[in-house]
Amino acid sequence: MTYFNKNKELKRGYNAYIDESTNYMGTLMNVGLLVMEDGDTYTYESADREVAILLFEGKVTYEYAGKTVEADRPNCFHHEAYCLLAPKGTKITLTAHSHSELYMQDTLNEKDYEPVMYTPETVQTQHAGSKGELMGAMEREIKTFFDYDNAPFSNMVLGEVLNRPGKWSSYPPHHHPQPEVYFYRFDYPHGFGAGFANGDVYKTEQNGCAVINHGFHSQVVAPGYAMCYAWGIRHLEGDPWLKTRIDDKEHEWLWKPDANDHIYPNH
Repeated sequence: MTYFNKNKELKRGYNAYIDESTNYMGTLMNVGLLVMEDGDTYTYESADREVAILLFEGKVTYEYAGKTVEADRPNCFHHEAYCLLAPKGTKITLTAHSHSELYMQDTLNEKDYEPVMYTPETVQTQHAGSKGELMGAMEREIKTFFDYDNAPFSNMVLGEVLNRPGKWSSYPPHHHPQPEVYFYRFDYPHGFGAGFANGDVYKTEQNGCAVINHGFHSQVVAPGYAMCYAWGIRHLEGDPWLKTRIDDKEHEWLWKPDANDHIYPNH
C-alpha cells in the first residue's frame, strides 16, 4: 500500500499522482487531478490509452466524438456525477465555466468502442449497511459508473463511495487480486479519516491518494466529516474484477444476522 497527498502542491492544470513514466506503483493506470478555472480549456488525446474523466465539482463542457455535454456538479456530497469513458484515439476538450476539479485515470486498451457519458440519471447506487448491520456503523453509498457488467470493453472500473461521518466503508475487511486506487475528498477541507490496507494504517485527507495492490482494506472517517472517494480498479488480463470480494476470514462473522447481539444482547 502507498498513500500520498499533493494537496499543498496542486496547481492549475493537470496534476499527476500516478505516472507511467516514473512509477505505476502496480496500478497499471495513470491517475491525476485536473484543476480548472472559469474559461480554461484542456484537451486530452492518446493513441493507445482509454480514459475516464470524472467531475468532482464545478461546471464543465465535455466535447468528444462530435458530441457536447454540459456538466454541472456543485459538489460530490449532494449531487450525482458526470463521468466520461472514452477509448484510445478520442479527442476530448474540456471547458470550465467555474472553478472545477476532475479526477482522471487512463490505461492501455487496444479495444475500440463508442465513448460513454455516465450521468446523474445512470449512476448505479447501492445503499450498503442501511439495514442496521453492525449498529449502522458501516452505512454508506457505493456508486458505480462503469464496471465489467455495463462496460466489458473497458480495462477499468470506476465509482465513488459516500462515507458518512463517523462510519466505515469498504467493510468488513476484504481484498481482491486487481489493483485499486482511492482518491479522497472531504466536505470540509480539513476533514480526515483513516485507511487500513496491506497491514498499514494511514491518515486520509483532502486530495489524498491510496494505492492498494494486495491485502485487506477498509476505510473510516472522523465524526462530523463526510468523505467521498473515487475508487478505480484495473482489470488484470484474464482476471477481470467481477465485483470480486474475498473477505478476511477472521472477520467473516460480521456478516451474520446476529452480529450485533454480542454488544447489546437485549437490544
